Amino acid sequence: MKVCVAAAAAVTLLAAWLILVDARFVVEKSSIAVLSPHKMRTKRDGAIGNFGLPDYGGFIVGSVMYPAKGSHGCQVFDGDKPFKLQSHRPTIVLLDRGECYFALKVWHAQLAGAAAVLVTDSVDESLITMDSPEESSDADGYIEKIVIPSALIEKSFGDLLKDALNNKDEVLLRIDWRESVPHPDNRVEYEFWTNSNDECGARCDEQMNFVKNFKGHAQILERGGYTLFTPHYITWFCPPPFILSSQCKSQCINHGRYCAPDPEKDFGGGYEGKDVVYENLRQLCVHRVANESNRSWVWWDYVTDFHVRCSMKEKRYSKDCAEEVMKSLDLPLEKIKKCMGDPEADVENEVLKNEQQVQIGRGSRGDITILPTLVLNNVQYRGKLERTAVLKAVCSGFKETTEPSVCLSGDVETNECLERNGGCWKDTKANITACKDTFRGRVCECPVVNGVQYKGDGYTTCEAFGPARCSINNGGCWSETKKGVTFSACSDSKANGCQCPVGFIGDGNKCEDVDECKERSACQCDGCSCKNTWGSYDCKCKGNLLYIKEQDVCIERSGSRFGRFLAFVVIAVVVGAGLAGYVFYKYRLRSYMDSEIMAIMSQYMPLDQQNNVVHAEAQPLRQEGTV
Repeated sequence: MKVCVAAAAAVTLLAAWLILVDARFVVEKSSIAVLSPHKMRTKRDGAIGNFGLPDYGGFIVGSVMYPAKGSHGCQVFDGDKPFKLQSHRPTIVLLDRGECYFALKVWHAQLAGAAAVLVTDSVDESLITMDSPEESSDADGYIEKIVIPSALIEKSFGDLLKDALNNKDEVLLRIDWRESVPHPDNRVEYEFWTNSNDECGARCDEQMNFVKNFKGHAQILERGGYTLFTPHYITWFCPPPFILSSQCKSQCINHGRYCAPDPEKDFGGGYEGKDVVYENLRQLCVHRVANESNRSWVWWDYVTDFHVRCSMKEKRYSKDCAEEVMKSLDLPLEKIKKCMGDPEADVENEVLKNEQQVQIGRGSRGDITILPTLVLNNVQYRGKLERTAVLKAVCSGFKETTEPSVCLSGDVETNECLERNGGCWKDTKANITACKDTFRGRVCECPVVNGVQYKGDGYTTCEAFGPARCSINNGGCWSETKKGVTFSACSDSKANGCQCPVGFIGDGNKCEDVDECKERSACQCDGCSCKNTWGSYDCKCKGNLLYIKEQDVCIERSGSRFGRFLAFVVIAVVVGAGLAGYVFYKYRLRSYMDSEIMAIMSQYMPLDQQNNVVHAEAQPLRQEGTV
């Protein structure tokens, strides 16, 4: 009976991997340059090992050593750190492929003092990725203890290095990971392919420890908008002839469309593969629903809490426990249930179907065939899933000068601006520098300070430019104050440049007072006395004369008698003319008004003269009547 179950399990597991038979696996590479001897200068690729700690965003320069004994590295090397050279350079150990695991070779080299390991291929073929064994029987668990980087190189390159070493040449190499992750812009997009199963041995422990340890960094980066994170889960399908078998029914949902291997590899009891698929689907929907409310980082909280509260080891890996975790994180249960759909229905599940589609590599990214797998800017991360190592890899995906502050901490990178200012321009007086620390090194770029743009090559020169430039260190121009008087060679009316002010001479970076008296460039009027002052001069005229600086002449301080008489006459004439005009104006106005008034009155009332005429004419008539 056990044989039948085992056979069925083998068939099912084989079916689970059928979709990966034709998988397109992409080898992720580092650059290896030969720096010396000069005749060997060349650049080759190395396939990054999927263990240890590759120095993403950095590089290592070291001397190559090839052991005369035990060149396969399958046994512990004799002596106390025999690869630890007396020179200041690190040691890069060259080993041959074969006879034992890649990881074991690197572990032995690390114990012997190596800073990095290159494994040369034994046959002429394309590069492959060195991976660690699925399970190590070693009691000390050496794989987790490997902290140095490693790479596989082509046989032809390895032979070239061996020939140079046999000729007693010192071979100096630079292994460079600075371009291993693309860095196109100010946001890193990364994926984490994982599994909710916590009973799959060392690999499951590695990925859960990574989630717990990296959660803080991940949430800071996601909240700040620096990264776009997406979790993914690998599923397989059950071949049609086996859909109705008990094995497929126990490992798959939606009628064999989405499957996972039995977590305990025991078809007779315990948890089943479909339990893992259920939880994988739930975790996918947690991220989807949380992302709709701009809380995508809650996925990290849910997965961490679920692992602690609902582990298989504690027999709490269940739907009820998962819902308790979701409630504690204020996640909408109904939306998540709707997202999950009906696992028993004979239909496609939109969420899991998409997972199977994106599992297939496109562009520069290969198919996902290893769990766990981290994908950064569409290339797969290689090496140990360790918090600081992964953070370095994420930080190497930012365009230079756009990295968040977490990437520039001393724990992650070395600030190259601290040593000789990175070789960049610096204004020591104003404490302004063109050196900008980046994760991959440094750049020399003229800065912007308080809204003022500096322009130049960033290495030897940077000059303040534009309005307000004089407000920062006087625009880099000369300025000096004496006895409360300040002169400056910087002018806000000019966009750039320095020019000594009037009264000074120099190039604007240094100005000296001009002695106008000594140079006889001013105060040259007859009888004048000249005294030089800082930035100017004093000139005194003889007698009571007044000095006019603009014309460099002396004039009388007061006018002559004739001048005063002439002024009096002019004033008198003006006053007389004014009075005469006033009298004339007033007389004419009075005459005009009188005539107008008389004309009006004559129309409405008789005048005395008119009455007298009438009486004179009437009197003879009365005399005649008497006669």
